[in-house]
Amino acid sequence: MKPAHADPLAQLTEIRAIMERSSRFLSLSGLSGVGAGVVALAGAAVGHFYLKSHYSDGYLQLMQGSARERQAALPFLLLLTGVMIGVALVAAFYFTQRRTRHDGQQLWGGPARRLALALAVPLVTGGLFCLRLFLGGDAAMVVPGLLVFYGLALLNASKYTLEEIRWLGLTQIGLGLLCMLLPGWGLLFFALGFGLGHIGYGLVMYNRYERPGTTGAAPNSAVAR
Repeated sequence: MKPAHADPLAQLTEIRAIMERSSRFLSLSGLSGVGAGVVALAGAAVGHFYLKSHYSDGYLQLMQGSARERQAALPFLLLLTGVMIGVALVAAFYFTQRRTRHDGQQLWGGPARRLALALAVPLVTGGLFCLRLFLGGDAAMVVPGLLVFYGLALLNASKYTLEEIRWLGLTQIGLGLLCMLLPGWGLLFFALGFGLGHIGYGLVMYNRYERPGTTGAAPNSAVAR
């Protein structure tokens, strides 16, 4: 039984924390971001060597080439993209499931479903839009489009998870807009955004919430702001 003189502010903070946990998925693992970044860097390297082996100027030649050349490369690029997404999702599932068990949250509860939907709509829309760009006459805008749409997806999802994810989203959008001005460096910007961006974000979140010796109380830190 709580004493009558219990701190009202502490009680209010506890109530808000409970409401936060029920409406937002706060157990995203920073190691999931690190895993996704490593996968993106590996995928960018594989794509670079593949394009250099088929085109003398690599990525730049493919972007400036004919529609027939891009259609010939499309099956490999789609396969590479599918493998990257699949491996990144497996890593995210593993590390996030481990953290949800530690935090006592459900992996696929209401907050997680809302987060997934908030991410999926901009990502699917952006993917289809960029595929049309690739097959059309403006293939150099594919990587900028991927970065911008991904950043918008993260911003859209930030209201259902840790607020820090919005900074990753803003970073992706900024890189995408800069890549529009330097389309010949698209593969480098891909590695910076999806690779190093994820790794940096993941390490920050791991050190803040998951590293041994930290409180691991992301909900409390979010409420305390």
